[in-house]
Amino acid sequence: MSSFEDLRIVDNFYQTSLFFPMPTVVISTLCEDGSTSLGPYSLVQPYYVAGRDYYAMLLQCRNSSNTAQHILANGKCAINFITDEPKYFKEAVKLSWPGDTPADKMPNCKYKLEKSLIEETTGEKRPMVLSEAFQVIECTWDRSLDGAESDKPGITTGYEGPYHDFNGITSQFGAHFILKVDKILMKEKYKQAIINGVRAKDFPPVPVDYGYRDSKNFWYHRHRRMIGELLPVREASLESVRYAADRVDDQIKFTDDALKMILNVPRVFLPAVLKGCVAWAKENGVTVIDAKEMQEINDKRAQEKKR
Repeated sequence: MSSFEDLRIVDNFYQTSLFFPMPTVVISTLCEDGSTSLGPYSLVQPYYVAGRDYYAMLLQCRNSSNTAQHILANGKCAINFITDEPKYFKEAVKLSWPGDTPADKMPNCKYKLEKSLIEETTGEKRPMVLSEAFQVIECTWDRSLDGAESDKPGITTGYEGPYHDFNGITSQFGAHFILKVDKILMKEKYKQAIINGVRAKDFPPVPVDYGYRDSKNFWYHRHRRMIGELLPVREASLESVRYAADRVDDQIKFTDDALKMILNVPRVFLPAVLKGCVAWAKENGVTVIDAKEMQEINDKRAQEKKR
């Protein structure tokens, strides 16, 4: 006999029929007059993470919201990740009331804003970003996907179909935006943690929310001590790595000493690592990759990560 009970699935099931942990971000967009508007969101997540010619985030929101209307108009936004201090979360909740216009809410907004790094370096008009954020993703909507090129702003009472499947106006009141990652901005403390190796104390204190669960409260919890669980060590055999290496290219060869340096690479990532080694070898006129060359490749990756 099952230990679970059946729960009815209703609209907004992620917050009405589940306890579903989500991030809390504040998205900044450009108003028609060039000013910046802010709106808090949780339905945002990575979308394209590898294997494409760009990286992307996915945002889901009401198509009548200021955020959606501004993205439909000019395609620009910034995803600002706030820390969990109560004053910052309270401000996010205050900005979330449906129907408030930027003119209603922005004059009393307590977040500090600063110019986009893209705007500073290129002059391109961009939404301002939150000074209090610990990281920001500057994005551009890819309206070319799913035939969303013709989606326009101006309708706030519900869009008529037909609707797109995954980008643009996806229902009468809903929208999904595939947002190309233009630039990731990060405060120095957390940038250095990623570059030099993250420790438990280096993680930013981020809020995790569960959405509206009643008509009174917006529930979230604050960051606590991080707990690191060691990854299992699954070192592949030299023979299995040799098998993959001998088939990645018919001109570039690997010595055993070189392959021993990548024995702990997870099998799913091994082809990509080997192809990267081959590309480096061809760029540098190398036909045999030994331990010395493998170390140079590893050093190059480390320098790219720092940049």
